[in-house]
Amino acid sequence: MRNKGSRWHQSEKHQNDGFVLKEGDDMKIGIIGSGRVGYSMGKYMQDHGIRVTGFYDRHRERALDAAQFTGTDSFDRIEDLVAASDTLFLTTSDGEIANVWDCIRHLSIQGKIICHFSGSLSSDQFQGIEKTRAYGLSIHPMLAFSDKYTSYKQLQNAFFTLEGHAQALAVMEPLLQKMGNPVQRIAPEQKALYHAAAATLSNQVVALLASGYEMLEACGFDTENARRASAALVRGNVENVIASGCVQALTGPIERGDLVTVEKHLQVIPAQGKEMYMALAREQIRLAKKKNPHRDYTDMECLLADEKRRRQNNEEYGRNI
Repeated sequence: MRNKGSRWHQSEKHQNDGFVLKEGDDMKIGIIGSGRVGYSMGKYMQDHGIRVTGFYDRHRERALDAAQFTGTDSFDRIEDLVAASDTLFLTTSDGEIANVWDCIRHLSIQGKIICHFSGSLSSDQFQGIEKTRAYGLSIHPMLAFSDKYTSYKQLQNAFFTLEGHAQALAVMEPLLQKMGNPVQRIAPEQKALYHAAAATLSNQVVALLASGYEMLEACGFDTENARRASAALVRGNVENVIASGCVQALTGPIERGDLVTVEKHLQVIPAQGKEMYMALAREQIRLAKKKNPHRDYTDMECLLADEKRRRQNNEEYGRNI
């Protein structure tokens, strides 16, 4: 049974600023782009009783597969998908959003909500949307979509950020909240910084873990055992950060001011990983000062500064040879 109380649509009543959006009737979401985000959002919406009209993709077979996976329809023409939908999800790559908008802005989209799912781009991508009397919105679930067939299961735990037209926000924000997803509104000029934060917390953490795994492998661990051996350590740290914050979760030789151990690290870490280690060590000192305001970290800072100078001198010497 579909939950009709969780859906929205545009009423026939007009006011000076256009359509009035009200709760209670069918919402019809059309999805343009059949990638991991499109599959995931389509399936997630369908599972919550929200009607997805179907998919359009330049590659027809992708739209067909997405439609089969979500139990919806596929459309051969973008015009037909737009006509059948009152809300459009643009789940293409960032570079294609403006191109798709150029394709649909000249169609009959008055009163429709147009959403893209870029983390770094704002709703300003919908140039001239005010002339169409449609409502633009950027939506971003803070989630890594790793697989188009399974990532939808993680959306129930996802935090969504929204920015855009007030009419679109008034529909999508309570809709997501009713589905159990927390929502944060952000300003359009903050999208790039927001996305940099998400990339740091996701992609850069992966790169950092890879560096640690490579050091374990240099100690004789195979790839699988490196991950297994560190699983409790990695999970424990992440859980402590989420529960208590970064300052309280910080432990280790830098936090306790163990110069001997840090000096040993600097002696054995491979050259390609040393710059990363030192950059993160300086950040740890910043956090450690907050955790231990009465502890003196001058000697630790000097150790890192000396190592930095030594590396710079070696690089300069190598260039002059």
